[in-house]
Amino acid sequence: MSERKYPIGIQNFEKLRTDGYVYVDKTAWVYKLVNTGSYYFLSRPRRFGKSLLLSTIEAYLEGKRELFEGLAIEQLEKNWTKHPILHLDLNTEKYTTPEALDAILDDALSSWESLYGRRESERSLSLRFQGIIRRACEQTGERVVILVDEYDKPMLQAIGNPELQTAYRDTLKAFYGALKSRDGYIKFAMLTGVTKFGKVSVFSDLNNLQDISMWDRYADVCGVSEEELLRDFSGDIRMLGEANGMSEEETLAKLRENYNGYHFCEDCIGVYNPFSLLNTFAQKRFRSYWFETGTPTYLVELLKMHRYNLEDLAHEVTTADVLNSVDSASTNPVPVVYQSGYLTIKEYDPRFETYTLGFPNREVEEALQQINDKQYTLPFSADGRQVFKVGVNFSKETRNIERWLIEGQK
Repeated sequence: MSERKYPIGIQNFEKLRTDGYVYVDKTAWVYKLVNTGSYYFLSRPRRFGKSLLLSTIEAYLEGKRELFEGLAIEQLEKNWTKHPILHLDLNTEKYTTPEALDAILDDALSSWESLYGRRESERSLSLRFQGIIRRACEQTGERVVILVDEYDKPMLQAIGNPELQTAYRDTLKAFYGALKSRDGYIKFAMLTGVTKFGKVSVFSDLNNLQDISMWDRYADVCGVSEEELLRDFSGDIRMLGEANGMSEEETLAKLRENYNGYHFCEDCIGVYNPFSLLNTFAQKRFRSYWFETGTPTYLVELLKMHRYNLEDLAHEVTTADVLNSVDSASTNPVPVVYQSGYLTIKEYDPRFETYTLGFPNREVEEALQQINDKQYTLPFSADGRQVFKVGVNFSKETRNIERWLIEGQK
């Protein structure tokens, strides 16, 4: 078997295809997304392939047929129309002031205005965005595609700073309002991120977005399914086993134990963490690759701020409303921990519509233990008891879900 090129850190679809990297074909999902709806939101943990998914959609809707040779979408698409693309990546800035977000948006708008022009009366960020969408459609004769990568980065970095979060929320809420006001000029729009901020968020007016984060039909739109693992990496599994003195069955079992187990909806297939999987095949060693890239600062700060007992995470019981939305003012960090990939759905009770959460795999369980053991250790009272913890209490007697706050007693 010749040496394979694994797309570790590769987020650009055109680069991946032209440079001969391994690609797990997700183009059937791309075709389905584009041809069955217009506005989408997808939440997935970091390094799960969200940026590559958006880049794939971009290449498809730019009509770059040559990049899709031999892939599923080649047999599905007949027209390959070229659409104007407005691709915004909010992952490139450190958001510590309101001006930081304004600068990123202004830079993107200026780039698009160099192509499609600007009216003198368009002075605010939102008005400029609306004008660009309209002119891009009118000048090209095709509706516009809008792709937003890491839409939540400013909000996440401002956790614990209500004033800054309010500033970012107000800016983004007005900016994304163009998706409704310019609907007639838009072919397709998709926002991705780690978390979904609800209630007081940028989504409060964007009710035309379909949130597919917990849809079973898109459970493996990012990540690697068991079927894809066996189809595309059979040789890699064998070579990994040989390098570690293991049989193929033992190797596959260890891959499942370490990196599989992410369930993003009830009764749906599990997926592997692609970053850890690809690194394991490239280095032929089992390690905690995903965790070693760093625990997000926002998650550490949130756990410290609410003094959450990480041992309680293993059997958390909650509802879809809690999992689906992060409220920056909430005292419950569970939604952020879940959406960040440190918890996953283990069981679903349809009678009470409740989800039991747990660690998806060994890599994550050991990662959280390290967080708990190191500098992120949470404060305790003088007698060693935790000062307080926040979670969801499941009453077996009443079968009700209640948010609760318990103050420790000395």
